[in-house]
Amino acid sequence: MRRIELVIQNRLGLHARAAAKFVHLANEFSASIGIEKGQTRVNGKSILGLLTLAAACGCPIVLTAEGDDEGAAADTLAALVNSRFGEDD
Repeated sequence: MRRIELVIQNRLGLHARAAAKFVHLANEFSASIGIEKGQTRVNGKSILGLLTLAAACGCPIVLTAEGDDEGAAADTLAALVNSRFGEDD
């Protein structure tokens, strides 16, 4: 299992468009993807799950990936989060 600690960096946080990008990318991998915020863990392949986290800018999260392609999945999804989901501000 891969586990990566991240911080939401985009100004609007993990809003619907950012969550949709994350889920779309996560579903390209066979690995199970999880996102943790505090004591709450959600399925990283579920847009509703991600939105229930209400992860604002500056919020720490933990990305987990488990499965055959866990390394590629974790690295790719972490890069998306670190790129502020491709948003300019």
